[in-house]
Amino acid sequence: MARPTRLLVLFVLCASFTAHAAPPDTLPEGGHGNVAVVMDGDSLRLEGMNTDVRLLGLQAPKLPKGRRNFKAWPEGEDAKHALESLVKGHAITLRLGTTPRDRNGRILAQAVRDDGLWIQQELVREGWARVYTFADNRQFAHDLLAAEAEARAAHRGLWADALYAVRASEPAALAKDVGTFQIVEGKVKNAAKVKGRVYLNFGSDFREDFTASIAPDVLRLFTQAHIDPLSFQGKTIRVRGYVRTFNGPAMDITHPEEIEAVEAP
Repeated sequence: MARPTRLLVLFVLCASFTAHAAPPDTLPEGGHGNVAVVMDGDSLRLEGMNTDVRLLGLQAPKLPKGRRNFKAWPEGEDAKHALESLVKGHAITLRLGTTPRDRNGRILAQAVRDDGLWIQQELVREGWARVYTFADNRQFAHDLLAAEAEARAAHRGLWADALYAVRASEPAALAKDVGTFQIVEGKVKNAAKVKGRVYLNFGSDFREDFTASIAPDVLRLFTQAHIDPLSFQGKTIRVRGYVRTFNGPAMDITHPEEIEAVEAP
């Protein structure tokens, strides 16, 4: 849902809306060296290591990587080439996330080039990946979201492809996106807390319209960040995550950084 004529002022919903994250080199080191191979736009392997690295904080268009019957996402090869270009001729240092490995044993890390360039931020700024964080690995989301907003406004990289456009909170259209990761924007018509879970309803009929929900155990993260999700009522926000079906299209919010407030003049 591109709106080039509309001024978008977005902020990440965290404990301090104005504070900037510390640079990734404040995180524990998880390896250093030249890149042996780039598998796709968000995964690589260092020379001398037998473990793949999944770059934290983003999701690039996916490639088959040997998987049968897996169709490459549009812009996937371009994203891979962009990462190859960023790391070519440079050593990188891995900075580990709060959870240092995923269920497949891959290292989860931020990557910093030997000249100080933060690989994730540059990939997102160039438009070759969307911001994609987890409750246990969400450092530096503020900086990455700002880079994404810049790339989207300039229609760089994947933002020139309608497949990756921000979706309107229109249930009929979102029904086609069930099972996929999307960014959805709309006005919260009603915010309610029912049996400990918060529901952000984007339409007048919660049985059919798009709804984003926040589970009771996730609400503690909002409390820690001094955010009351019920205050979103009447406001335009963006939410990001996987679209599922429950009384119409729905999305589970797992941490505060998956919600952005959008203000218009």
